[in-house]
Amino acid sequence: MACDAWRGRLDAYLDGDLASAEARDVSVHLRGCAICAADALDRLQMKRSVAVAGKRYEPSAQFRAKVMKQVAAKPRRGTGWGWRIVVVPALTVLIVSVAVSLYVQRDSARRQRVYSELADLHVAALASATPVDVVSTDRHTVKPWFQGRIPFSFNLPELQGTEFTLLGGRVTYLEQTPGAQLIYQLRKHEISVFIFQDRGPETAASSGPMHAVSFNVQNWTQNGLRYFVVGDVSANDIEALSKLLRDAG
Repeated sequence: MACDAWRGRLDAYLDGDLASAEARDVSVHLRGCAICAADALDRLQMKRSVAVAGKRYEPSAQFRAKVMKQVAAKPRRGTGWGWRIVVVPALTVLIVSVAVSLYVQRDSARRQRVYSELADLHVAALASATPVDVVSTDRHTVKPWFQGRIPFSFNLPELQGTEFTLLGGRVTYLEQTPGAQLIYQLRKHEISVFIFQDRGPETAASSGPMHAVSFNVQNWTQNGLRYFVVGDVSANDIEALSKLLRDAG
């Protein structure tokens, strides 16, 4: 089939292993082929699930054996309470270390889940026959369209003199939280800008740049809102659009 050659490059595309020119060709094909776009989305979701599962903390058998050995250790004759003075603080440090490790692992998994959902929303929108519900390059048309559809308002930047073009927007959801998804274009690449109310753990992710599979991601909070910028362009391009949004905020 004609799409077999494209499908053979999907995993490399999603992993960010293709040269920029080849990645651009695959991106163009995905926008015009619903079958390959759906296949790419399935593969992306599988990669997300594997990545999250791989980050879960599982103590090794050696670690468990070491803890049991320390707990079962008997005090030497004549030492009285002395062994407790040594073992109890050591066990306390051990327990705290495990608790901190588990918290870090859960926090990392939660952040990864947020980025995974955003990447899925980005791919799903681009694979859709109608990526946006309001089609316009005019920010004064797109911004008012969201009034009454989401429980907050936001500002959009002036793009005149930049390489970015606003294509439109749609209502989307993250962790059942409604928000705005705006689609921008840069040199035939689409970039999604997600805006949600900042609701702590429901929309939280560590601020700053991040690489999520084949996408670069930038996020920050401003005026009670959480912004995410997701796209398969360079980190510098993501930062340039992010700066325009922050300045307009």
